[in-house]
Amino acid sequence: MKKTLLITLVLIIFSTTAFAQEQAISPKGFNRNNVFVGSSVNLGLSNAFFNIGVNPEIGYSFNNWLDAGVLVNLNYYAQSNATYKDKNFNYGGGGFIRIWPVNFLHLQIQPEYNWINNTRSYSNNNQSAKFNLNAPSFLAGIGYGSKQIGSRFSHFTIMIDLMQEFNSPYRDQYGDPQPVFRGGFGIYLNPKRK
Repeated sequence: MKKTLLITLVLIIFSTTAFAQEQAISPKGFNRNNVFVGSSVNLGLSNAFFNIGVNPEIGYSFNNWLDAGVLVNLNYYAQSNATYKDKNFNYGGGGFIRIWPVNFLHLQIQPEYNWINNTRSYSNNNQSAKFNLNAPSFLAGIGYGSKQIGSRFSHFTIMIDLMQEFNSPYRDQYGDPQPVFRGGFGIYLNPKRK
C-alpha cells in the first residue's frame, strides 16, 4: 500500500509539472482526432520464468501530456522449479494512464484483473493438474516513446506489479515481482488532413 501511495504522489508531482508544458491541441470537448488504437507486446523473463503477451488498447489523448484508455490482456507464461513446471494462459482487462512529463518520457499506471488457466506438471511423477485462478494486478512503470496527436505513437515501457497477489501473472513461483517489458505502437483513428 505504501508503494502504491508513493507512486501516486510521484505521478501527481509529474502531472503538475507537465501543466506548464501543456499546449492547446484541440477545442474544448471531445475531439475524434484524439482517439487512438494500438497494441503492446510484452516480454518478461528471468531464471525459470518466461512471459509473452499482447495487449490491444483503445484510448484518448486529453492533451499533450495525458493519455488514458482501456486494454485487453492475452498472456502466456511458464515457470518452473525442482518439483513442478507451470504453463499458464491468462486473459484479462483493465485501464491505463500515461503521463508524458516531457515529449519523449512517460509514466504509466495500469490496474488490471486477470483470469488464469494453469497446467502444472510434476517432475517426480508424470502427473499433471489443472487450476483456474484469478488475480488483480497494478502495474506501474516508466518508458520512452513519441507521439504525434492525430497521427501515431510508439513507446517502450518497463513496469512492475506493485500488488502482493501471489497468483499475479507478473510474479514468479515464490511471489517475487518480475519486470515486464512492453513495446507498443498505434495510430489515431482520424488522422489530421494536410
